[in-house]
Amino acid sequence: MRRTDEDEIETARGPARADTDLPAGPPTALLVLGHGAGGAVDAPDLVALRDAAVAAGLAVVRVTQPYRVAGRRAPAPAGHLDEAWTEVLAAVRGRHPAVPAVLVGGRSSGARVACRTAVAVGAAGVVALAFPEHPPGRPERSRAGELATGLPTLVVNGDRDPFGIPAPTAAVQVVRRPGETHDLRRDPTGTAAVVVDWLRGRGWAR
Repeated sequence: MRRTDEDEIETARGPARADTDLPAGPPTALLVLGHGAGGAVDAPDLVALRDAAVAAGLAVVRVTQPYRVAGRRAPAPAGHLDEAWTEVLAAVRGRHPAVPAVLVGGRSSGARVACRTAVAVGAAGVVALAFPEHPPGRPERSRAGELATGLPTLVVNGDRDPFGIPAPTAAVQVVRRPGETHDLRRDPTGTAAVVVDWLRGRGWAR
């Protein structure tokens, strides 16, 4: 049975929590994942991705933002989220200095944080699950600019997501999951397989 190591990491915005799962051998890469705005790191798509990625040789860290550790559901301002995430990434990278590559990602709000900070934290690539292209019913408020990191990026969204689906670019591959909405709960194992195939194609997974 896999063991998940859980510990707290102090940030300027309060303690964050890191749930770490390691593969059987030396990690091929380190994948750090964030949760949705009102959700947690036990969301079905994040857990399925954790399982599949660890089986494929990656070390996976799921990060709970300080506001959720403190028991609040309303998300902190974007700047606070990015600040805490950046501090957690620095601590996590220090714990795994030998990994060949650090990848960042998450679902929904966590995907946005990962994109906004990817270059600053030295990530090699981004995995964005249920990236919220715009608020429901407000397509004019596009967040596509957050995906323009220049890094290899995979977006996996449901084809019925009311938050919209970003358009692909040269650096951003977009996969639409049939029948899925924003929560990606219908087939989390299939969603995880899409991500691992992408990781494997770039040499980040066995």
